[in-house]
Amino acid sequence: MTKTLEFEKQTKALIDDLKSVCANYGLGNDGNEFKIITQVFLYKFLNDKFIHEVKQLDKKIAKAENWAEVLKKYKKDDYEMLMMQLSESTAHLKPSQFISTLFERQNEAKFAEIFDNTLLDIAKENSDIFSVVTDGGEKIVLFENISKYVTDKRDDFCRAIINKLINFSFENIFHEKFDFYATIFEYLIKDYNTNSGGKYAEYFTPHAVAKIMASCLVTGAVKYVTCYDPSAGSGTLLMNLAHAIGEDKCTIYSQDISQKSSNLLRLNLILNDLVHSIPNIVKGNTILEPYHKEKDKSLKKFDFIVSNPPFKLDFSDYVADLDSKENKDRFFAGMPNVPNKDKDKMAIYPLFIQHIMYSLSKKGKAAIVVPTGFITAQSGIERKIREKMVEDKMLRGVISMPSNIFATTGTNVSILFLDNANKKGDIVLMDASKLGTTVKDGKNQKTLLSTEEENRIISTFNKHEAIEDFTVVVSYEQLKEKNYSFSAGQYFEVKIEYTEITPKEFSKKMDSYKANLDTMFVEAKKLEKEIQKQLNELKYE
Repeated sequence: MTKTLEFEKQTKALIDDLKSVCANYGLGNDGNEFKIITQVFLYKFLNDKFIHEVKQLDKKIAKAENWAEVLKKYKKDDYEMLMMQLSESTAHLKPSQFISTLFERQNEAKFAEIFDNTLLDIAKENSDIFSVVTDGGEKIVLFENISKYVTDKRDDFCRAIINKLINFSFENIFHEKFDFYATIFEYLIKDYNTNSGGKYAEYFTPHAVAKIMASCLVTGAVKYVTCYDPSAGSGTLLMNLAHAIGEDKCTIYSQDISQKSSNLLRLNLILNDLVHSIPNIVKGNTILEPYHKEKDKSLKKFDFIVSNPPFKLDFSDYVADLDSKENKDRFFAGMPNVPNKDKDKMAIYPLFIQHIMYSLSKKGKAAIVVPTGFITAQSGIERKIREKMVEDKMLRGVISMPSNIFATTGTNVSILFLDNANKKGDIVLMDASKLGTTVKDGKNQKTLLSTEEENRIISTFNKHEAIEDFTVVVSYEQLKEKNYSFSAGQYFEVKIEYTEITPKEFSKKMDSYKANLDTMFVEAKKLEKEIQKQLNELKYE
């Protein structure tokens, strides 16, 4: 087994151990288990990252048998100087806040209080870098007092947590890259990857979708760019995008209405060395109150935008507020009607598409997951949006994905690619719906793409390659001629096969067909008489 696989196995075992502790104290599958697991995991990660960096800064600590004791003997000024040398992605900790210190203190009275106060102090002292903000300006700090979720034996619960953390170390894992942490993050949240009745987008977008979006957006070297997701979820799309660009070459911005997803995104940023972007992570309603703005209060424009927005959502309470002078240009295609029944089926994704179009920089690029019905709708907001994409010459292409690529929804999806620099046209329309293998995922069916299929989609799309029954390359004028349809199938050529035969061969074939038809008619007559005979016998019984 390779070292990476061994580290992965050990990290997953730690997550399982923490879940086991929660289960033993009555929190298995409890709504608060997620908060405990993610916060404890993050505390351990930040603790070990601190140790790892300090050892690199001071050889005396690196060689020490008990590094914590060496740090405790530091003079105040020396310790502060050491803290100043840490990278911005490393939390500042005091010796009293180390996991090893809590392990030594676990038999003290009111240990749960000691444990909670330690987490709260770390969160407070590192709030400037590690806090998520709300659209109202409030800070959501790293940690809370997690023992409050346990109704009984809180001291024992916190002891059990510390004893699981002390025997594991992340120190050998910090050199690992994106693929490792993506796997760990997915494992960490897999039991919590649910939402309120499916009203919001998935917290975790399938790997294949995220990879395809990032690889088709980033086709060359870029640096010092801004990346944005207005419905970020746990940040899977943003992490893939940042990795394709280079984590040190981009700054992440996001907004999401869910505090849970904002906390998950923060964890994802910390794991993926994107701590510098945490201050740009906002918990709030993007459609009603977009947060990221320039100094003149205009909405900020971004170089890259990715999004898997919620498709349907009841926003009838504030839809009237959106129809304002300020939003005239942003929501150029208008607002959806409020249905009398089933308001939770209101289509909100067209508003996200319009917001993204409005938020793109002059050379900006975007990739958006949309219901496949969007690409052919012949009326309403959807049609108006597609018309503007063509008239403004900002469409790069569309990939229609296989059904059930998302296991949680039966809606067929497509990926819409925008590029404000694609003024000449050369638009790729791809029908990838026949690719993939269908597997069971719980009660649902899910379609999985192989690595080869993912790479085929990416390569063909980026080469702007036309392949029979798979892709077409069209111009803006051709899109207009086809009523602004973005469906590849409507541009495929209808093939008619011709076979050359002589008049004699044709006559022979026709005689054969006639003979077969005559035989079938005779058989039909016999069958009809037999049925009538049986009906008459039944009538007189």
